[in-house]
Amino acid sequence: MVRYDILTSTTAAWSGHPTSSLSAVELVVTLFFGGPPDGGFFHQDLENPHEWYNDRFVLSKGHASPLLYSLYQVAGALTHEELMKLRTFNSPLEGHPTPNFKYADAATGSLGQGLSVGLGMALGIRLRKQKSKVFVLLGDSEFSEGQIYEALQLASHHKLNNLVGILDVNRLGQRGETMLGWDIEIYQKRVSAFGWETIIVKDGHNLEEVYKAFGETAQQIKPLMIIAKTIKGKGVSFLENQEGWHGKALSKEQLDKALEELGEVDLNLKGTIAKPISMGGGGGGTRQRAGGILPSTGGRKPPTGPVEKISTREAYGNAIKLVGQTDPNLVILDAEVSNSTFSETFAKEFPDRYFEMFIAEQNMISVAVGLAKLGFTPFASTFAAFLSRAHDQIRMAQYSQVNIKLVGSHVGVSIGKDGPSQMGLEDLAIMRSILESKIFYPSDASSTIKLTQLASEEKGIFYIRTAREKTPVIYSETEEFHIGGSKVLRQSDQDIVTVFSCGITLHEALKAYDQLKKDGTSAAIVDLYSVKPIDSETIKKMLQKTKNIIVVEDHYPAGGLGEAVLSAIGDGANFIHLCVRKLPHSATPEELLAYEEIDAEAIIKAVKKLAS
Repeated sequence: MVRYDILTSTTAAWSGHPTSSLSAVELVVTLFFGGPPDGGFFHQDLENPHEWYNDRFVLSKGHASPLLYSLYQVAGALTHEELMKLRTFNSPLEGHPTPNFKYADAATGSLGQGLSVGLGMALGIRLRKQKSKVFVLLGDSEFSEGQIYEALQLASHHKLNNLVGILDVNRLGQRGETMLGWDIEIYQKRVSAFGWETIIVKDGHNLEEVYKAFGETAQQIKPLMIIAKTIKGKGVSFLENQEGWHGKALSKEQLDKALEELGEVDLNLKGTIAKPISMGGGGGGTRQRAGGILPSTGGRKPPTGPVEKISTREAYGNAIKLVGQTDPNLVILDAEVSNSTFSETFAKEFPDRYFEMFIAEQNMISVAVGLAKLGFTPFASTFAAFLSRAHDQIRMAQYSQVNIKLVGSHVGVSIGKDGPSQMGLEDLAIMRSILESKIFYPSDASSTIKLTQLASEEKGIFYIRTAREKTPVIYSETEEFHIGGSKVLRQSDQDIVTVFSCGITLHEALKAYDQLKKDGTSAAIVDLYSVKPIDSETIKKMLQKTKNIIVVEDHYPAGGLGEAVLSAIGDGANFIHLCVRKLPHSATPEELLAYEEIDAEAIIKAVKKLAS
């Protein structure tokens, strides 16, 4: 029945990956429908598939989506008519799974990410104190991806006895044979070397052998990988183990021939997915409304003289600790720089909700996706520069429709002597490119705390940019911040230019303001702490007032604050963009800000240029 569905649905769509789906049929049919009499190997409440008590299935080899959809047709969750709309505009049955299909938790198809997502789910299940398991179907081609090995070692580190990988070794990739072909013993050695239990299935199409392998998952004491030798295109003689068929649907004539080989199929045949043994408990608790979470500053007004300095990265650490006291679903992940991002502040207070991801940023983002699918609110932090290597994982997270928060510290040339490899200078462009992302770039401790709390309360993908350098506190604890908001910090009727900035360069703008005022030149200063969405209304209002605009930022020209402001104002402004235009190198923060012409002196020069 499943093979019939795979073949007919892909031919109806005139596209798809039938041969990749056919190789794993016995593996997943046994998983879903072949369990012992007292309940299957895979347990799911079809009416409530996203509840905590369910087992989870992640199709890491996402191109085999016809297999996934066929399973749920056999289970009665889809009709034949719905299945035949595979890959059509109004159908949730997409070419690679997304949560538009309600039985798919995460979007897959960018290969190598599914095991990490499953790992995150397994961690979440453990934190929820549930007995459910996570099963991840992997392809042998994607085992070339480095992220797979990041996930293997971390799952072993956490001794996740609720995570089961199923490796479909069908020998053929898209253009020919994989590196290891059918050498399942080498796969076993590699996986075992990372601390996993392994089970070899010499014939992945032998139902008894597959059944026996899944039976051993009941006693696993650490993560387990079932490594099965299979045949791509299994069940249709002219497709079996043949190159050149990847991603190709059969023609009508070829389909007729294939169905003739399958023989008579009972189109009314149905299978039963076992219900979860326990369908309750294990909740993470309800968030309490935070009241007075800000550290006391005596309710002071924005200071005008020398003030205490604190870095926004340190304020972030204080913020997540405070939010963690009221939100039991808040979890923190960090890529082994917690003493620099200050996520260690949370780890010391709530060690059970802190997950060390070590230096493996791609795995960290996908694990955050898995945790989010269990109802947690993950914050994942590292240096902003290193988040760039996880752009694809962030890109895929948006298709998984998840609630995750990313925090990049050590941004810009202002980090100083560590040099350019550590400087986040592309991060705003990367995060602005995510369609529905929201970006905060706080300039002081108070705004960092408020914006971190705001990000924790709102759903979606948020990015918070934090700085290494200590900066003055410029906002009182009663100041309010909003998504899409800004703060006009200085203005008068005599303003001839508006300077837009945020983060470290906002303080340079305030220094410039003080000097310009002594010289009799008046400029407005605006903190665009919400980089995306940006406060277009205030930007246009200030443009109408001064006509002259300066944007100053510690970021490369492309994709940063300057382009965000330009997208709001269009034409009609005298516009100067101060940003990082030269390749930086090790020096003091002051030297680098001056070298890149984004310091107070450069702002004064730009203001006077527009004034003339």
